[in-house]
Amino acid sequence: MKALFIVISYALTFYIYLLIAAAVLSWLIAFNVVNVRNQFVGMVADFLYRITEPALRPIRNFLPNLGGIDISPIILIFIIIFIQLVIGMYIIPNVP
Repeated sequence: MKALFIVISYALTFYIYLLIAAAVLSWLIAFNVVNVRNQFVGMVADFLYRITEPALRPIRNFLPNLGGIDISPIILIFIIIFIQLVIGMYIIPNVP
């Protein structure tokens, strides 16, 4: 059972990295640093959008309009870190 929670914790950490990558790529696209018409960039952007948007959409619907600033990835990262702390403290406390 502990192994399952460790795998879940690693998957959540990987999802945090995907959220950060999606945020950075969206900034690069917004400032015209990368071209979305490039096939590889388009595929990566589409993948990151499809993998992160289902988790970010409910948070965006809950937050008020902040004038173009999107803090939903930060809030989702805090939620994921909280879940990891709960798993680490209460479910698998003796794992090195």
